[in-house]
This record gives sequence, C-alpha cells and structure tokens, in this order.
Amino acid sequence: MADFFWFSDEQWARIEPLLPQDTRGMPRVDDRRVLSGIVHALKSGGRWGDCPEHVYGPKKTLYNRFRRWAERGVWERIFAQLAGVDGVPERLFIDSSCIKFHRTAGGAKGGPLAHGIGITKGGRNTKLHAVCDEKGRPHVLLLTPGNTHDAKVAIQTINAVPPSDYLVADKGYDSNALRSWLIERGTTPVIPSKSNRKVQIEHDRQIYRQRNVVERMFCRFKDWRRVATRFDRNIKTFMATIAIAAFVTWWL
Repeated sequence: MADFFWFSDEQWARIEPLLPQDTRGMPRVDDRRVLSGIVHALKSGGRWGDCPEHVYGPKKTLYNRFRRWAERGVWERIFAQLAGVDGVPERLFIDSSCIKFHRTAGGAKGGPLAHGIGITKGGRNTKLHAVCDEKGRPHVLLLTPGNTHDAKVAIQTINAVPPSDYLVADKGYDSNALRSWLIERGTTPVIPSKSNRKVQIEHDRQIYRQRNVVERMFCRFKDWRRVATRFDRNIKTFMATIAIAAFVTWWL
C-alpha cells in the first residue's frame, strides 16, 4: 500500500459527513476505497485502467463515480464546505496559472471556448484562477480559456469570498476599476503599479513580499499529473479534478 493513496482515518472523518446521502437503489460500494482510487488516478496521471483492482476495485466504478459526481457538482461542494470552515483570512492572494492541454482533451460538445480552452502563444491551454490565504490554501477556484486576461475575471473571482483586510496581487491586476471596487468593499489593495502608469500608486511592500505563497500553491497543484496536464474534455470533470486536488492537499 506504500505506493498507493489511501485516506487516513483523520482525513476520512472529515470528508465522510460531506458525501451525498441521497443514494437510491443499491447501496454504494465502499466509499473510502473508491474515493482513494479516484485520488490515486488523478495524482499519478495514469489511465483509470491502471488503478490496481485488488486495491481500489473495478476501474469502471472509479470512473463512473468520479464523472457522475462531477456532473452533479459534488466535488466542488465538498471543496467549498471545507474551505469555508476557517472564516475569512486577513490577507488574500490572487493569481492565475496556465495548464497544458493534451490532444485527447479536445472535441467536447459545445466547442473549445465552452470548455475553457483558448489559444495562446504556447498553444491551446486552460487558465486556473485562484484566491488563497497566507498558508497557501485555496479558497476560490475558477477555470477560463487560457487567453483570458487576469484582470477581466478578478472581481468575479474575489467576490466569491467575503471581504478581507488586504488583497495581494501582481502588476497584471493593476486597474483603476479593480482598485476602486476593492476599496469600496473595505479591502486594501496591495498591487504594484504598472511601469506605464503616469502616477505610480504606493503599495505595502512588506505585505507584497508574501505574494510568493500563491506561486507555491500552484506548484503544489501541479504535483498532480492530471492538473499539470489537462486530459479531460469536459470542463466540469476538469473542475472536479482541480477541486479534489485542492481539498485533499490543503483541507483534509
């Protein structure tokens, strides 16, 4: 078992009460076993058929549970419930990271834009926007096409959490509209000015030094092979992958 993921007793005690209880028909097979297999597949990046059946059970059970709960938004709800237990941090950090696109992720019904796929200088990819706290724990996650500008979805992303005392971001988020909106909601923006801004706006340099916490968060996300490279066609199933990686890595 040393090479396979398995939920510890402490982790399982936290996640079990959050699982769906509205099961109809036949009772679900061992939840702990199935969910451990799902995490193993997402972390290792292998095919579902590569999950050892003697450890996690049939591959079809693993995949069907993952996909069906992704369609219902179960994985995102679990993340949201766990991420909301500690209240609003004093400081929040926002940034984004592009995720490589595997050729098998193309062709979903509705077209690439509908599934968060955009064309950039680096080819087709998806962008993950995230808001995290001082410990690097993600509180908000949003997927967009890779060619979406960070500032364009900043308000939408930040608005998903109650106001914090400070919001820390890099120069890509330097806009008058965002600054004004943050101040109106009682948050102090800690955002350096772009070099082409005529009147430079001062920011708290001491607090800004902590911004690397969000970079470290993305590095830990990409330790998961199915996050570092997108294999999922449907944006709902890829968002489920992101949500599982988030609550297993930081919130359990």
